[in-house]
Amino acid sequence: QALEILAETPASTLIVVDSFGSLYAEQVETLVKKYARFGEATGKEVGMHAHNNQQLAFANTIEAIIHGANRVDATMGGLGRGAGNCPMELLIGFLRNPKFKIRAIYKVLQDYIQPLKKDMEWGPHVQYNITGQLNRHPRAAMQSRASDGRDKYVEFYDQVVSDV
Repeated sequence: QALEILAETPASTLIVVDSFGSLYAEQVETLVKKYARFGEATGKEVGMHAHNNQQLAFANTIEAIIHGANRVDATMGGLGRGAGNCPMELLIGFLRNPKFKIRAIYKVLQDYIQPLKKDMEWGPHVQYNITGQLNRHPRAAMQSRASDGRDKYVEFYDQVVSDV
């Protein structure tokens, strides 16, 4: 029902969003094809925004492209809230389009993104993997990573599983 309504809006793209980083390739395929069916009638494109909780953001972005998505999100070094997003350097390297200058991407990673990691944390840490596998919002993982118990993975797992 939501796709029917969105297909009638002035938005140009319908985006599959894996907010919890919990989707697998088969689910991405199903969703991209479903979104495409709704978008075709009104000329809308399909996009993909993947979070990296299970380290599948890159693979799921490629899967989305294979099944017709032509608007995809990626960030330098996978920078993003929590587990982060599809890493731009992986996506550009995979696409092998000569108009993309991958050396410049590595330069930005080296000079700007890597230094950010001294003050900010992102990436697919164990807690994000756990919330992704359980199809849960990563807020508990974020809280755990910000606490003194950041390396107590079993304790975190037991807590999250007991909350179900």
